[in-house]
Amino acid sequence: MSFRIAYSRFVPPRLRGFILAPTTVFVLRWLLLASLVGAWAGTASAAFLVGLEWVTKWREAHPWALALLPLGGLLVGLAYHRFGNRVVKGNNLILEEIHAPSATIPLRLVPLVLGGTLLTHLLGGSAGREGTAVQMGAALSDQLARWLPRHERRLLLIAGMSAGFASVFGTPLAGAVFGLEVFLLGVVRYESILPSLLAAVVADVVTRAWGVGHTHYPELAAVPLTAAGLGSALLAGALFGLAARGFATLTHWFSRQFARIAYPPLRPVVGGVLVAATMGALGTMRYAGLGVPVIVAAFQSPLGCQDFAWKLVLTALTLGAGFKGGEVTPLFFIGAALGSALAAVLPLPVALLAAMGFVGVFSGAANTPLACLFMGLELFGTHAGVYLGLACVAAYLFSGHSGIYSAQRVGQPKHPRLGRHLGRRLGELPAHKP
Repeated sequence: MSFRIAYSRFVPPRLRGFILAPTTVFVLRWLLLASLVGAWAGTASAAFLVGLEWVTKWREAHPWALALLPLGGLLVGLAYHRFGNRVVKGNNLILEEIHAPSATIPLRLVPLVLGGTLLTHLLGGSAGREGTAVQMGAALSDQLARWLPRHERRLLLIAGMSAGFASVFGTPLAGAVFGLEVFLLGVVRYESILPSLLAAVVADVVTRAWGVGHTHYPELAAVPLTAAGLGSALLAGALFGLAARGFATLTHWFSRQFARIAYPPLRPVVGGVLVAATMGALGTMRYAGLGVPVIVAAFQSPLGCQDFAWKLVLTALTLGAGFKGGEVTPLFFIGAALGSALAAVLPLPVALLAAMGFVGVFSGAANTPLACLFMGLELFGTHAGVYLGLACVAAYLFSGHSGIYSAQRVGQPKHPRLGRHLGRRLGELPAHKP
């Protein structure tokens, strides 16, 4: 039964034309649906963040747990091998369903990715949190698809991704734009702008209502726009883009190498041995988990080049081996550490360069420059918006047609000479192949 038939008899005749207009009906329907999606995603993210904080504190108090990382890898591998063959693709599964819908995302993805991520962090793997929140938001939202027209399922998935992203980072505007921007490289599709924005805002409000907070970063001071400053921003952005490309390429390379191991549950076991051995040889746990203390330190004084390099390698190894989590917070670490190191040679404040790297490397790796700019404005204030924007755009361009999401499709090539890539998945392109 349609909205018009069910409710028109309760609407006064003078208001019937306005209230039952297609736009009004669309807004009211999605106000309800996006609120449900946002409430579910926000609650799931709140529980996840509380659990993540607990396992992080436990790991920091028990550094010997790193020796158990191979065992944790075996448990994650067995769980996905037994129960999660269809959902093992994670974020790429969601993007594939947006491009070519086939079947509802199984709800079992939620406990699998939640448990896998917490176990990865508990035992010292280098991973993030965005992937978990985005996957939970999309999987939960997709359960509503059975009651919607088939063509609206894609709006539901995009809204779920936006809600998950917004709630895990506390950035509703960036979350809304991320959902619109991530599935097609170079294109923003506006048909889902209202569901994405509503779901992102509600999810952020719900997460905060549960009493769960987020990391606070310093608000950037205004920096004069000078030729030297703008040139430095473009140069730094190019380096951020190359770092993003290096991370994506190395992660996919590790995935291909581990795929040679015939029995999938053994892949994270071998990866866990390599990660634990490397961290043990380095004699530090600063690259385990999210690495938030190092990110915060990057804004205060220049870091050494080794920090961004080791985090890049260890995160690519962790995720390439099949551990769960996400790439985004490690990308924040890589970018902030690289930007902080560049303060030794570029005429810009260390906090500004760290912030530019924070959003720039993510922009290049996810191919979402607008979402990253909004994130920079939400986290660091608007005073340095021009520098943040330049870093995001330059990184996006210099990362080329590579990225962390192999199911992302090229909607608009970054350069006319790359026009032959139009419509193809990133996973099919040379940057993602041996």
